[in-house]
Formats: sequence, C-alpha cells, structure tokens
Amino acid sequence: MKKFEKMSDSEMEIMKVIWELAAPVTVAQLLDIFESRKWKTQTMATFLSRLTDKGFLNVTKNKKPNIYIPAVTEQKYHQLEAQNLLNLMYDGSLQNFLSALHGGEKINITEVEELKKWFEGAAKDE
Repeated sequence: MKKFEKMSDSEMEIMKVIWELAAPVTVAQLLDIFESRKWKTQTMATFLSRLTDKGFLNVTKNKKPNIYIPAVTEQKYHQLEAQNLLNLMYDGSLQNFLSALHGGEKINITEVEELKKWFEGAAKDE
C-alpha cells in the first residue's frame, strides 16, 4: 500500500458495510443499502473510486457491473490508522502517546503490571 490516507466519514461508513457483508459488492447493491442517504450512482462510484485509489478496495472492471472487494481488513485499517497517528503526532513513540493519553499523571501499579504483561506478550509474538 502506498502512503496512508485516512478515510472520510462517508468512506468509512461504506467500508464498514462492505466489511460486514464479507462478499464482493456492486454500486447498485450499495445504493440499495444506503437508500436513505439518497446518493446518486455517480456519488457512490466516486466514493468507491477514492477507496480504490487509497488502496482500501480492489475493483474488477472486466465485467459489468464493476465488482468491489476489500483490499484490507477492518482490523488492518485500524492498525494503519493508529500507526499513522502515532507517527504524525508522537514521532512514532508509543511512550509519548501513552504519556499524552494519560495526561502526564502517574499511573498506578496495577496499570503498570498490566502494561508489562501486554508488552511481554507482544514481544513473544514477534
């Protein structure tokens, strides 16, 4: 995947439906699902094109209608988004992020122990 680009709220709404369906989809199917939004065919096609350009969808154009399938899982997207946030705002430092998240206040010993266990488990997975 090229440089990470965050999804817009509407793009995320569409991707959540696509991930939930867990099957290839067409513009027409998505328009039916989002009927209450009253989006036009071109609007949906634009969203799908953007998602494809950002690397989140793959499209099969050799058949009509075009078929769209996820290029990343929802979990992978959230992982990419979190890593991007960490890099942009905290220079890639988890310590800086946790410090900001906790407001600079001291954490209690229970939280320290839980974090230690979590980090030890994560290190074993590598």
